[in-house]
Amino acid sequence: MTDTDQEIITRILREAKHVAVVGLTDDPTRPSHFVPAYLQDNGYHIIPINPTLSGAVLGETVYPSLDDAPRPIDVVQIFRRSEEVGPIVAQAIAVGARAVWMQLGITNEEAAATARAAGLDVVMNQCMKVQHVRLNSTMI
Repeated sequence: MTDTDQEIITRILREAKHVAVVGLTDDPTRPSHFVPAYLQDNGYHIIPINPTLSGAVLGETVYPSLDDAPRPIDVVQIFRRSEEVGPIVAQAIAVGARAVWMQLGITNEEAAATARAAGLDVVMNQCMKVQHVRLNSTMI
């Protein structure tokens, strides 16, 4: 990870308040549930995005798409396959998100370039929870 990558991660984790989680699940054993739960427990407002769920997850209303979600959205956290990231980034740009965060194992250089060209910060192949824990442990 470069110093620039670390600066972007630190800025996102310190400045973001509203995190739209694309691919959030109601299965507490999956990272797409326990990572957003951790973030919620640490002061972030989670906005669940999943077209196959309804009702609430983590006490928050689930929305079928970013277009349907309330604003503001600071970060779009992505728990979808790498090949599915492009349209999600396009939606993130359209709703005025400031950053996209592709979780561990997710990379899409073309989508990342599109996001950067639109002025969004981009993180790929990193766990938001791991980075939050790491950032907070260095502040002790």
